[in-house]
Amino acid sequence: MIRYKLYQNKMEGNTGYNLWYARAVCDETYDTEMLAKHMSTHNTPYSPGVIHGVLKDMIACIKELLLDGKNVKLDDLAIFSVGIRSKGAASVAAFNVAEYVSGLKLRARATGNLSTSTLKQDAVVKQLTKYSVTDTGEGGGI
Repeated sequence: MIRYKLYQNKMEGNTGYNLWYARAVCDETYDTEMLAKHMSTHNTPYSPGVIHGVLKDMIACIKELLLDGKNVKLDDLAIFSVGIRSKGAASVAAFNVAEYVSGLKLRARATGNLSTSTLKQDAVVKQLTKYSVTDTGEGGGI
């Protein structure tokens, strides 16, 4: 179930100023060990320890491949890749990595059966706590 809280946009000049929006709320984040324990409850002969070891090795391999300039696709989850944050140089001759590449970023693009449209179809969305509604339109902002 996807839980949300309501918030009011308080950024003056923004087209959504004073409008109310839903923001997803997460109450827990699973690390690889917790994920392994969860996976072991799904009718598998493998122990949480074995699954955790495989997940740790997979993560190390994904990092290795990404640092080698490759993309990694986990079917029905995401395609992981590395992006570059770069400033523009006046010419090819003027460009150098030290000055014009400001950083790298990890990208994950949904793939296969995991997409925005399937998430919307499959998810149940529920308000975490009821918001106290008043006629003034005042409330918490961003």
